[in-house]
Amino acid sequence: MCDQYQVLLIADEIAVGFGRTGTMFACEQAQIKPDLICLSKGITGGYLPLAAVLCSDAVYTAFYADETAKAFLHSHSYTGNPLACAAALATLAIFRDQDVIAQNQRKAAEFNRIFAPLAAHPRVRHWRNCGMIWAFEIADAPAQFATLCFTEALKEGLLLRPIGHTVYFMPPYIMTAEDAQFLLAGTLKALARCC
Repeated sequence: MCDQYQVLLIADEIAVGFGRTGTMFACEQAQIKPDLICLSKGITGGYLPLAAVLCSDAVYTAFYADETAKAFLHSHSYTGNPLACAAALATLAIFRDQDVIAQNQRKAAEFNRIFAPLAAHPRVRHWRNCGMIWAFEIADAPAQFATLCFTEALKEGLLLRPIGHTVYFMPPYIMTAEDAQFLLAGTLKALARCC
């Protein structure tokens, strides 16, 4: 429909790009080809801040000009830093050479088995997983659940980011089965104290 009505489609892949959802880009799973893709975070493997916006040839051509009035003068705070760009090139080489997507798919299946006790917890609702992202809600969560859960998780050595009654796991790709067990145990202890 976007093509039919000449509307540009923008894919925000800042948090979900670079294999986070199980494919290199989340928009691949929807079988769409956006005109613009916003990238950040995973582009450097999380080592340094860098952002980029990729565009289709049609968008690029429409703004290609030496005249400032016609050119698409896009930039933002995290564009073009040479050190961050070097980290991005190294990250892209790792994706190319080490089949990170396939490794993540195997890890996600293993972590789902490890996280099974959490998924079966009596207060956990709507357990879900997509690639290397897990999320769940806490039924009848107390007021200020997010703050309580965050604080209790810190006591267990975990940095969780609950939003409302929802807890998310977005672990680094280097997480091991032992790390996943640590995450599970700490989360269960934190939930026992804050729910």
